[in-house]
Amino acid sequence: MPRTPRARSAEPAPPAELPPASLAALDAYLAQVEGVRRRSPMTVRNYRSDLTHYLGHLAAHGIDHDAAGRTDVRGYLARLRDEELADASIRRRAATVRGFYRWLDAEGGPLRNRPGDSILRLRYPKVGRRLPHFLSVEDATALVGAPDPDTPNGLRDRAILELLWGAGLRVSEVAGLDVINLDLTNGQVRVTGKGDKTRICLYGEPARHALRRYLDEGRPRLATGAQTALFLNRSGARLTARSIQTMVRNAGMQAALQSSVHPHMLRHTFATHLIEGSADLRVVQHLLGHASADTTQIYTTVAHRRKGTLISDALARARSTEAARRDTFGAREAVEDAPLPPDRVAG
Repeated sequence: MPRTPRARSAEPAPPAELPPASLAALDAYLAQVEGVRRRSPMTVRNYRSDLTHYLGHLAAHGIDHDAAGRTDVRGYLARLRDEELADASIRRRAATVRGFYRWLDAEGGPLRNRPGDSILRLRYPKVGRRLPHFLSVEDATALVGAPDPDTPNGLRDRAILELLWGAGLRVSEVAGLDVINLDLTNGQVRVTGKGDKTRICLYGEPARHALRRYLDEGRPRLATGAQTALFLNRSGARLTARSIQTMVRNAGMQAALQSSVHPHMLRHTFATHLIEGSADLRVVQHLLGHASADTTQIYTTVAHRRKGTLISDALARARSTEAARRDTFGAREAVEDAPLPPDRVAG
């Protein structure tokens, strides 16, 4: 019987204090993640939180981190499930733990787990695959039209929304843009994404027009000095990702959209609309900055499901129209075949 998806819940109780050896291994691993693998500060913070909780669990049970085995990790994951942590969060923690032990093994650290109980062979818990939510063209158009075009903040917000929808950027990528990254002539923007990887993203005429208006009329009224950032707040400093998230949510309310909107939903919308327009999957993968086409593949499922819904709705309307036509035709035949009343018969 399939497992009922769990709702998001509170984080488990704080872990025990880490032994010095575990703490040293954790700090060395995170230094590698940040300095060599170039993961974002948010990713490093999440890794630290997940691994601190796991290592604290081992310490509370008297297990050294380098002696733990797959059985111990399964016990930890079972505890998280008992505490009703969401399935997706449990899977993320399992992946983080295995990555930590892969690094320990690669660095030559002596792993002292029982034979046949290696964490390197840990399998992740299965979770249901959730399809991303996206906006229709009508809703996305209403959203980008919500900001006031007569104010510098409104011009800025319109440009951000057009870029989120028209180029499929992550919110952190938009916040990190500098003016020099923008190429209005060719409709391109150079983006620094995950792992400090750069890519060229394209945008259309609506985004180009909104960006040009912001640069000509909005940004000069926000800038208070020499500032390289493309999008500025009212103090003249770089606009933060959190501020962009708040702006997008408020624009959704101004546009009277039924669902709550966040920046990543516009990224989903960008990808889904491209796939619906028969764009090549590899092209969409590059524009989104996905390392694997498997990540991009989910948008084909969304597009196909949407097409199926549209076809079903069209068929239902066609059947309804045909039934109405038949009813009308049948009524007309009945009238024509009915005998005329005596006063209508010609003498």
